[in-house]
Amino acid sequence: MNYLTGKTSDLPGNHLSLANYQSTHFAYQVKDKVATITLNRPERKNPLTFDSYAELRDLFRAMCYADDIKAIVMTGAGENFCSGGDVHEIIGPLTQLDMPGLLRFTQMTGDLVKAMRACPQPIIAAVDGICAGAGAIIAMASDIRIATSRSKTAFLFTRVGLAGCDMGACAILPRIIGQGRASDLLYSGRSMSGEEGERWGFFNQLAEPEHVISAAQSYASNLANGPTFAHAMTKKMLHEEWDMSVDQAIDVEAKAQAICMMTNDFHRAYHAFVKKEKPKFEGN
Repeated sequence: MNYLTGKTSDLPGNHLSLANYQSTHFAYQVKDKVATITLNRPERKNPLTFDSYAELRDLFRAMCYADDIKAIVMTGAGENFCSGGDVHEIIGPLTQLDMPGLLRFTQMTGDLVKAMRACPQPIIAAVDGICAGAGAIIAMASDIRIATSRSKTAFLFTRVGLAGCDMGACAILPRIIGQGRASDLLYSGRSMSGEEGERWGFFNQLAEPEHVISAAQSYASNLANGPTFAHAMTKKMLHEEWDMSVDQAIDVEAKAQAICMMTNDFHRAYHAFVKKEKPKFEGN
């Protein structure tokens, strides 16, 4: 059964339309090829549950087959991004599970990050207020992060007796802000302010709270109207080149760029330049 449509015939393998996807555990809307996913339990600062984890994972997996979505915005309702796993609906039940059950859970949460990194669409996180635990991981796993000065980002796993190595944090976070700074956040579990996050390079930019979502959507819209095949290739190379030598990276980038040179968008850009016009990209 496909979580997205309820039909086994729509399992990934063929192209999917996700413009009219009906979400169950979060808000979802699409405008001009940009999907906005809003965690919407504002009374609890938008915590995740077993079901919302699973639905997010399945949705990002399906994005690989969605021709009608070109960029994604992740955000939260009610002036907070996400407070992490729900204390009563996740943390409590986890204390009752055996080792196989715990491993199934941690692998599922890791699969969400894998799905976010594997989907071709750039993901822009709009972060306001609390961004903690799994919420901090979701922001980290996004491609671009726009925050507010009042945002508070905490990889707080050690504060509940767990290791900081959750959902890829020890691999991804040092690549964004450096080993020493990542070590500080992952050992201490302390909150990182919006200004500190921007200074360290975790956040790409800061916006006023009332504009942070629109800033993320504007950024996403610009990408969605650009050479989206090439953007997907950029995302793929940014991810896959982490464990390559420089020589290997140069070789795979040569192949990737040659593939992009075969696209109609590349030819459109050339002809527009000749005519001194702005190119109109169509993602093919």
